[in-house]
Amino acid sequence: MTNFLKQFAQQEDLNFLLTNRIPRITLTRFMGWWSKLEHPWIVKSSIALWQTFSDLDLSESNTKTFKSLHDCFTRELKPGLRPIHPNPNILTSPCDAIVGCSGKIEKNQIFQAKGFPYSLQSLLGDSPFSENWNEKLEGGYYLTLRLTSSMYHRFHAPCDVQLKHVTYISGDTWNVNPIALKRVEQLFCKNERIVMHLQTPAAVDFLMVPVAAVLVASMRLHALDVLLNLRYQGPNEIPSQSNYSKGQEMGWFEHGSTIILLFNKGIEPLPELQFGQQVRMGQPLLKWTTTN
Repeated sequence: MTNFLKQFAQQEDLNFLLTNRIPRITLTRFMGWWSKLEHPWIVKSSIALWQTFSDLDLSESNTKTFKSLHDCFTRELKPGLRPIHPNPNILTSPCDAIVGCSGKIEKNQIFQAKGFPYSLQSLLGDSPFSENWNEKLEGGYYLTLRLTSSMYHRFHAPCDVQLKHVTYISGDTWNVNPIALKRVEQLFCKNERIVMHLQTPAAVDFLMVPVAAVLVASMRLHALDVLLNLRYQGPNEIPSQSNYSKGQEMGWFEHGSTIILLFNKGIEPLPELQFGQQVRMGQPLLKWTTTN
């Protein structure tokens, strides 16, 4: 019965209908409220339902009891389960994810799926802190990492970095699964997201863009004392001077979503990096072509 339900939910037309042709923002706000409820019966039944429709595996969780569904979404792992590749010239995955579209940045354009391009300008918004990035990123490299709802939802520094600035962009809450990416143009540019301006110790700048999705569209950065979600009403431009060592936790999603990495020239993928590959936080993904 469980396998039948999973296969039923994976039918493309039905999946798209159930996860997108709904009042997305209203449902997302409801799920944000529901996920914080601490009634044991609600928590147990919600997790059981989640496991029915997904491959949720809690064997790596640092705890087996959760006071709310939110605690399960944002669970920590047992220590030592995600070794960090030590080579400073290797960038590691910031999260557990499935590798999506990646490649060279050309003419201010990258791709969310085959035949579905979007512009850097649309992704980064009209922030004054993003004005020069279109030119800086030309000829560079982008990598898309998609988190499913059942994955570990915390994200970490791919190398030693300083978080210099955060731009928060409010938006919609479309699902970001492959079915939606093949149907909704410029999907990442429509959804709520944050642009994280990062700099290495060698003064190399790059961007990390976490993108929220349907249901619990909230993101939390350790560098900020506020939760970034649909109810956030603070400043969209937030300065920061927070330093992170490679592999150090930077924040978390409160549901599955996507991280997009954007680099200037000087980066290239490792040969084993493949579209559709499932990767874990700390796993080698990219390398600097110059010493950093």
